[in-house]
Amino acid sequence: MTRQQHRTQIIQACLEQQQQLAATAKQEMDSAQQQSNDYGANVDRYDAYRTKMMRARDMYAKQLANANAGIRVLQGLLNHSPFDKADHGAIVITDRQRFFLSIGAGKFLVPFRSPESQPQEVFFAISAQTPIYMALKGKSVGDTITFNGVTQTIIEIL
Repeated sequence: MTRQQHRTQIIQACLEQQQQLAATAKQEMDSAQQQSNDYGANVDRYDAYRTKMMRARDMYAKQLANANAGIRVLQGLLNHSPFDKADHGAIVITDRQRFFLSIGAGKFLVPFRSPESQPQEVFFAISAQTPIYMALKGKSVGDTITFNGVTQTIIEIL
């Protein structure tokens, strides 16, 4: 598997997770709206149940907007070629962890990629606002970072 194919597979796994989050948020948002509609006409302007449903709908709408924004960023990164230095869009593999410097999506699993690898690989999608991102930014293969008292050596950048 080429570096570009490996990179695409990792980004695709993160993208699928974001799409699943967006679908769940959309479903919950629609459900909260439907429950509010089914409740009937406003009894008074301080209707606690309707207010609760509208707050839930608004919360899920924000989650949907965030997931859609993440999807757009990830789709834009699909066409990038592999990186030589750790920067936004790079996939950084250390001797301890695997990072995708992109959006704050957290932990995601990449399915089986070759006969020699594990059935699933764990990656962490981290945003530019995180301290570990700042520690990794600009580093190259062979560089080491120390974060929270743990030293890690960069073994591959995609």
